[in-house]
Amino acid sequence: MPPSSSPVRVLLVNDDGPPGPDSPHVFGLYKHLVNDLGWVVKVVLPISQKSWIGNSYHMTEVIRGKYFYPTEPDGVQGETSPIPRDLKDGEVAEWILLDGTPATCTNIGLHNLYPGQIDLVLSGPNFGRNTSAAYSLVSGTVGAAMSGALCRTRAIAVSYGMVKPHTPTEWNQHAHGLFIRIVKHLWENWGKDPDGARNQEVDLYSVNIPLIPRLATATGLETYRAPMWCSSLCRLLEVIPDGDQDSERVSGTAGSLAFKWAPDLRSLITPDLSALPVGSDSWAFGMGHATVTPLKACFAEAESGEIGNPEGKPGLLKV
Repeated sequence: MPPSSSPVRVLLVNDDGPPGPDSPHVFGLYKHLVNDLGWVVKVVLPISQKSWIGNSYHMTEVIRGKYFYPTEPDGVQGETSPIPRDLKDGEVAEWILLDGTPATCTNIGLHNLYPGQIDLVLSGPNFGRNTSAAYSLVSGTVGAAMSGALCRTRAIAVSYGMVKPHTPTEWNQHAHGLFIRIVKHLWENWGKDPDGARNQEVDLYSVNIPLIPRLATATGLETYRAPMWCSSLCRLLEVIPDGDQDSERVSGTAGSLAFKWAPDLRSLITPDLSALPVGSDSWAFGMGHATVTPLKACFAEAESGEIGNPEGKPGLLKV
């Protein structure tokens, strides 16, 4: 960690790829981090959209990359180069694009590209929410932050959740402004980590900001510290129909094994707020609040006295 007088050194990653229709927020956040906070930001992104991939890595593929030079006003236009070069007029920075997963981008950024030069991994902003366990455990955005936490680097995942299909682009600036305040507060109040034991300190935070009209008002959104709702997934894929299949085979109970991505996420996107745990991240998001969820880089241990240890304590199992 640098001295308090030094700028925070950030690795910015995401799962939506470089600026474009699938990734409309990363360029704006980059500029706010640099211009508003004065932080030093290195950017390593997947070369294309990589959502729903979690904290995964490619073991057999060779990960290749190129240098990307985004330009104003939105970063969509920009040249690429196989080797680094000086910036040209109008180019904002030199970024790196890799043909790997979001978690791979984090790991390569921390250990190969900028070893010893990163204080904080920021993942996002995701184009969509990542509230609740069902979203978070499959999220490439959260996975990239988890990759940083597993490398003993503090990490924050941030997601901008759409409530309606189309939102005014000017709301993006308000979302950036709110997140800048949140990330500054989290960094300055992260807490102590004596002896590097990592026993008590938060490993990573998941931040969710709803893109709703109140975001653009003078009062803005309130921010809640909120635990994660333990939601569940429903069907994610459907059978690809075949003209020769009868109704039973098309239903997926028999016949050709061909499926396509067609998730049924209604229970996650529009949950019944009255059925959600009050104070949870999904409840707070549904109520129109920004949420901050502190996390550890591990699976939570379930307390159970049903596995041969009646008191549920660490020790010998009677099996």
